[in-house]
Amino acid sequence: MGEPLGPEKKFHLITRNLQEVLGEEKLKEVLGERELKVYWGTATTGKPHVAYFVPMSKIADFLKAGCEVTILFADLHAYLDNMKAPWELLELRTQYYEQVIKAMLESIGVPLDKLKFVKGTDFQLSREYTLDVYRLSSVMTEHDAKKAGAEVVKQVEHPLLSGLLYPGLQALDEEYLKVDAQFGGVDQRKIFTLAEKESKIDLLDRKEDVKKKLKKAFCEPGNVQNNGVLAFVKHVLFPLNSEFVIKRSEKFGGDKVYTLYEEVENEFAQELLHPGDLKASVEVALNKLLDPIRKKFESPEMRKLTGLAYPDPSKSKGAMKGNPKNSDDEEIIPSRLDVRVGKVISVERHPDADSLYLEKVDVGEAEPRTVVSGLVAYVAKEDLEDRLVVLLCNLKPQKMRGVESQAMLLCASIEGDPRKVEPLDPPEGSAPGDHVFVEGYKAGKPDDELKPKKKVFEKLQVDLKISSECVAQWKDKPLMTRLGQITCKMLKGGNIS
Repeated sequence: MGEPLGPEKKFHLITRNLQEVLGEEKLKEVLGERELKVYWGTATTGKPHVAYFVPMSKIADFLKAGCEVTILFADLHAYLDNMKAPWELLELRTQYYEQVIKAMLESIGVPLDKLKFVKGTDFQLSREYTLDVYRLSSVMTEHDAKKAGAEVVKQVEHPLLSGLLYPGLQALDEEYLKVDAQFGGVDQRKIFTLAEKESKIDLLDRKEDVKKKLKKAFCEPGNVQNNGVLAFVKHVLFPLNSEFVIKRSEKFGGDKVYTLYEEVENEFAQELLHPGDLKASVEVALNKLLDPIRKKFESPEMRKLTGLAYPDPSKSKGAMKGNPKNSDDEEIIPSRLDVRVGKVISVERHPDADSLYLEKVDVGEAEPRTVVSGLVAYVAKEDLEDRLVVLLCNLKPQKMRGVESQAMLLCASIEGDPRKVEPLDPPEGSAPGDHVFVEGYKAGKPDDELKPKKKVFEKLQVDLKISSECVAQWKDKPLMTRLGQITCKMLKGGNIS
């Protein structure tokens, strides 16, 4: 066993990687006298995702520092926060959270016997607690309640009164849990950006889904600001492992072990570390964390719990009665995609990003569309100009470093080798604007615009593959135009993105 940690080392462990520490002197005072008592609370609302590894890694730090740690499953808070969790699902979601949080902690080697788990409604519905809520409401102003809740309560045009109660309850929880401090989530913002905006990576996602979602994550060469992939390395992988390994072929420099996060960030900023290599290595490390969680939730009991806690909205009563929000527009089929043949007219460097290029592409409309991509890093500019390509044309336009990208080039790529990428090829004789469809799904009108929150393309993309004959397929059915099949030149067995 190692030597006991002194107060200074404990303070370092407790506060490292935190954006803000309130009451530092009080914290040091407690550590000089006894072990710190701290709690982390989570409202049992939507499914936990990979960003939850950030608080899990801090809980590991707290335990290393000798803290007494309580985890609060804030079920009542979940209901009060604009009813994010329906009352009838509170118990089921709390059970789901308890199982998945424990599985996460086990996957990073945290002993559960050193933790205390508490459910909010176990004490928040008591007579004493209720009286204290009334007492607190008599001394807390509406202004203070709104200000305190601005960061944690969902902000809507016509807020419910319950949202004003939320911050007061959180303040009372410290007293009733008999702790010295609570751990919040300000420092999780960047990593939650990775999870929320880059096709949220669920803890139960398959490996192929993790790969596709990470591939879409913002990770521009040299850009270390708001980079969720780097944030995951900093806030999760380094605290857990004290090192980070980049896996790459010898011709690109071979494997490299980093023992300081700053080394990773500096090399990425200088473009000595390729985004594809970074993502591929994070993918390996992330899947190691997710594997034991996936295994636990393969059991019939856990599958049943997941289905009950988060029922499929398409099977709700609204869908049964023909509610359009839960019926036809929830069907995930290829005909909802507006995929067309395009012809690249010109390729120019992005004015504000050396690694990005602007492709003007004729898709059979009055004006060409602008596509922002990094494809020129893999395909020579002269090989791309005047080339026929395949584009997804009904994604919501997205600004990339100030320039709006109005479509997405569909390319084949190889798993584990981020540098092998090539555009899909339409059949010979194709023309700009030709409709691309999946065999058996030619009929049907594409969505005018795919809503980002619905993740229609991302859900279909999971089954988009390149066959052993280099044919683009969805669930083994070919992508095609009226003239024949969509293909690629070399990347057999690849993915499509």
